Amino acid sequence: MQLNVLGLLYCTHAALPHLLRAAEDSPRQVADLVNISSVAGRETRNGSGVYEATKHAVGAFSEALRKEITTRHVRVSLVEPGAVDTELASHNRPEMKAAIEKRFLGRERLRAEDIADAIAYIVTRPRHVAINELLVRPTEQE
Repeated sequence: MQLNVLGLLYCTHAALPHLLRAAEDSPRQVADLVNISSVAGRETRNGSGVYEATKHAVGAFSEALRKEITTRHVRVSLVEPGAVDTELASHNRPEMKAAIEKRFLGRERLRAEDIADAIAYIVTRPRHVAINELLVRPTEQE
């Protein structure tokens, strides 16, 4: 909760004045705030309720903030990655780690570069285009 929700709120609070100013003063006259959630913000699984609750909170906060500041040309986007090859699974309890490994055994996961490409796409759209949500999964993820 502290990292996934409060960390997001604190960072947004610190960045927002700068983003609003950039939208007014920059040559592009638009600024972007991109929040990273997870496919877990759209679905639930046994044993992951707290993590999923934090990711649902990221989505709800992002949409509410988008509605509040969209007329000031700060675009709020939400990227929801599916399975990404990161160290995250190593931080889980042994039984959760085993379940994750079993679920994705032999399946190719996304790489960090794939998510970076998604973010680059979002922030390079023309001023009149806003990508509000982008769900990115590995091809084989159910």
